[in-house]
Amino acid sequence: MTTLFDLPFEEPEPDEPPDGLERPAQQPNARRILTVSELTADIRATLESSFGEVWVEGEISNCRLWNTGMLFFSLKDESAQIKAVMYRSAARTLKFKTEDGLHVLARGRLSVYEPKGEYQLVCEHLEPQGVGARQVAFEQLKRRLQGEGLFAEARKRPLPALPRKIGIVTSLEGAALRDIVKVLRRRYPNAHLVIRPTRVQGEGAAEDIARAVRDIGRVSHVDVAIVGRGGGSVEDLWAFNEEVVARAIVASPVPIISAVGHEVDFTIADFVADLRAPTPSAAAEIVVSRKDEYCAYIERLSERLAAAMRSRLQARRAGVHGLVARRGFAAFTARLAMRGRHAAELTHALARAVADSLARRERQLAKIRLRLEARDLRRRLGTMGERLTASDGRMSAALARRRHGAVADLRALSARLDALSPLAVLGRGYSVTWNADRTSIVRSAQDVHRGDRVNVTLHEGEIACDVVDTTVHGPHPTVLSPESPVDSHTDG
Repeated sequence: MTTLFDLPFEEPEPDEPPDGLERPAQQPNARRILTVSELTADIRATLESSFGEVWVEGEISNCRLWNTGMLFFSLKDESAQIKAVMYRSAARTLKFKTEDGLHVLARGRLSVYEPKGEYQLVCEHLEPQGVGARQVAFEQLKRRLQGEGLFAEARKRPLPALPRKIGIVTSLEGAALRDIVKVLRRRYPNAHLVIRPTRVQGEGAAEDIARAVRDIGRVSHVDVAIVGRGGGSVEDLWAFNEEVVARAIVASPVPIISAVGHEVDFTIADFVADLRAPTPSAAAEIVVSRKDEYCAYIERLSERLAAAMRSRLQARRAGVHGLVARRGFAAFTARLAMRGRHAAELTHALARAVADSLARRERQLAKIRLRLEARDLRRRLGTMGERLTASDGRMSAALARRRHGAVADLRALSARLDALSPLAVLGRGYSVTWNADRTSIVRSAQDVHRGDRVNVTLHEGEIACDVVDTTVHGPHPTVLSPESPVDSHTDG
């Protein structure tokens, strides 16, 4: 029995060619040796050129999203699987979250991951099989936010009874704003409206709506806010299904009414808002419904109060009629008339007494007024001013006379003083002689001796003299002076 191990390793010789054909030229026995990288590159080139773009249907498994943004997963069916990768640029365009067990339809191209020698599908597009991508994203976000308790009724806040300032977040070009303003102006004209315009569809609309909700929350004294837009397709309303809008509504410090689309349209914003309105017009009616309720309640209370007053009045009137009809009250009308006349007399007497009292008080008031006028300070001050003016004139005249008399007396005394003044005597040629230290006047020649120094005061100036000789002529000594024939020595 022959086995594979009995055969030689070399290839067997080819059979002889048929008659009429030439044997091919003998090729040299050469081997083509490839590296692993070359072989893998050839396989990759063959796969990419042979298949091109393919659509693959399968179930996602082993799904992992790396921090670089790349998405790795496997597509499988009942009997096979293939690895797949989705780069960051394509993964961030997905409208739903990929997760294990999700049946999808993938579009991409085949390639080989050379470091591991594995072939894989490089996906460029994913869509859920059997349901739209937006619906899958909607359901996934709805389940996640509901799991966090953002849809719970206990978290939602009641609307204010009578809001004074109402915020509106919508587009300026849409019909929703006109409908809201029209309803509010008609039913609540004294409301203060704060409008924050925003885009409500298209790329970047969700972030713009979230910023608008936060801006409305920062406006002081806003009591409630309406966030919404008019009807449209699912794509038009999709901005209100974004998570950033839902988080902004939940974090708003004021109650939010969601009014997106028509009554059949539901968005994530409707579930997280404090109240959902089927249309923007309905949202405006809900805001002012409390006012209507209060007005209706006040009207009902007014009607009940009027009815109760009428009923009580009729009961009292019936009671009075019943009392009047009794026998004991037969003369009640006459007695009432007598009491009326007595009351009229008392009233007349009281009026007369009051009039007399008022006349007496008026006379007293007139007397007091006359007394006060007599003691009026303005009159007294005028009289006192006149007296002061007269006194001032008399005093001025007396002072002038006294001043003239004093001046005359002063002049007479000055003349007498000048007549008695030693200076006047000196002016007539006399002099005064002092001792050397000017402590005493020399009145006699006996008071000085030869050689003493004396000072002689003249009408103009002084002379210092030395005594040469003294002579006594009796009771009246002669005072030496520079003009005397006595020899003297002058210093100064």
